[in-house]
Amino acid sequence: MQRIRSIIFTIFTMLVAGATFLFAASVGLAIAGIVAVLMLGSMLANRFQPAPVRTTARNDRAASGQREPRIWNDGRGTIIDL
Repeated sequence: MQRIRSIIFTIFTMLVAGATFLFAASVGLAIAGIVAVLMLGSMLANRFQPAPVRTTARNDRAASGQREPRIWNDGRGTIIDL
């Protein structure tokens, strides 16, 4: 009788350990999938952001004796110094 009880408890323990392993593996796969989707979304979002456009002034003012205008952005708006 003791031997049968020992075998049943061993089988039950193995089933619980297997179920726990399957649960942990499924949670790990779910987390890996979520992270992969977030990384893909971040990569696509960075790809579709507009590229900064550099501004330049024309040099036809130098021939007429006027100084070249300075253009810059201070974070609050574009400043054009004529």
